[in-house]
Amino acid sequence: MTRAPEAPAEGPRLRLRRPRPEERDLLFDWYNDPEVVAPFDRFELSTREEFEADLDAALRDPRALGPRYVIERRSDAAPLGMVGHYRAHPVLTLTDIWYVLAATEARRKGYGTEAVELLVDHLFRSEDLPRIGASTDVDNTGSFRLLERLGFRREGELREALFHHGRYHTVYLYGVTRSEWELRDRGPTRMSPGSPPSDP
Repeated sequence: MTRAPEAPAEGPRLRLRRPRPEERDLLFDWYNDPEVVAPFDRFELSTREEFEADLDAALRDPRALGPRYVIERRSDAAPLGMVGHYRAHPVLTLTDIWYVLAATEARRKGYGTEAVELLVDHLFRSEDLPRIGASTDVDNTGSFRLLERLGFRREGELREALFHHGRYHTVYLYGVTRSEWELRDRGPTRMSPGSPPSDP
C-alpha cells in the first residue's frame, strides 16, 4: 500500500503536513481551547481518548471531523494551526473543509488564506471531487471573506442551524467547483510537493 506523504502541500510560507506524535499535547490543547476553536462555532470539551480517536479516524475515515493536517510555517517549522475535511452527506457528493489558525501571533498575515488554498489544491489533485464546500457563521466575517478571496461562491444559508454561545446561529454555505478552481486567476502561492523551497 502506498503511504500518503507527510507533507502533501507546500506554499511560499506554509506547508500542510500530518500531525506528529510529539505534538499531540499541543493539538489537544488547541482542541480544548474555546478561544481557538469556538468563537463562532459550537464547543464541547474532548477527553484525551476522544481526541486520540478523532486523530486516528482522520487517517482512514472520509467522514471523520478530526484534524488531518497541521499548518506549519516553513521558515521556522512552527505549527500555526490545523485543517480538516470530511464527507458532509451520506448520499450527495459533498466534501467540506474546516480551518483553524490557532497561533494568535500568526493571524491577519494571510496565513489562513494560504493554508486553505493549499488544502483545496491538494484535495482537487488527490481526489476525484467535483466541488469542495465550507460553512461559516454569518457573523464570522473573516472566515467568509477568506473563502470569497479564494473564489468560493456563497450558495445559500441555513437559518438557525448552529447552536453555540447560548443561541442558534444562521450559517452561510459556500462552494467551489473543480472547473472554477482551475480557471480562476491565481498568483504563485503554491508549489507542488517535492519542489525546492523558496526563501521565506
